[in-house]
Amino acid sequence: MAKFVPITVRLKSGEELVIREAAPEDAAALLDFVDQVSRESDYLTFGPGEFGITLEREQEFLETVRHKPNAIFLIGLLGHEVVASLSFAGGGRPRIAHVGEFGMSVRKAYWEMGIGTAMLKAFLDWARQTGVIRKVNLRVRVDNPRAIALYEKCGFRVEGRISREMQVNGKFYDTLLMGKAID
Repeated sequence: MAKFVPITVRLKSGEELVIREAAPEDAAALLDFVDQVSRESDYLTFGPGEFGITLEREQEFLETVRHKPNAIFLIGLLGHEVVASLSFAGGGRPRIAHVGEFGMSVRKAYWEMGIGTAMLKAFLDWARQTGVIRKVNLRVRVDNPRAIALYEKCGFRVEGRISREMQVNGKFYDTLLMGKAID
């Protein structure tokens, strides 16, 4: 049984974004998506060719996530094209099962259309409904003001800063730790 009921969101462009839980059958499309976004943005924790996950491992991962009450993998589709993803995993032990971290990516061609906002709101609605998730965390590079503004708009607050956490082409970048309580 799916733990997330698919939703359709009308974007600023008038197009309809379908947000649904990823399934093992989506693994190949997701690996293609990851390959694309890794070439479009330096804000990710991996670059082109660095993701290093096989199709079989991605399928297994997606199947595992479907059965965890404190984890989810959402995809955003325009037609049949994956244009966004959001993954979240809570802690594996009882004392930390209520808290976890998410990561989100949107294809660059679809930035500024409201997709990130729609994905994040759908995720936060799911988190509230779980009865398990009580805190959501994320990391974002300090030089990514659009992402920071989105997270702040959705109620996240800066809780810390890690210096030199990411290195891209020989340059170090700090990241902000942001969090939001789920009531």
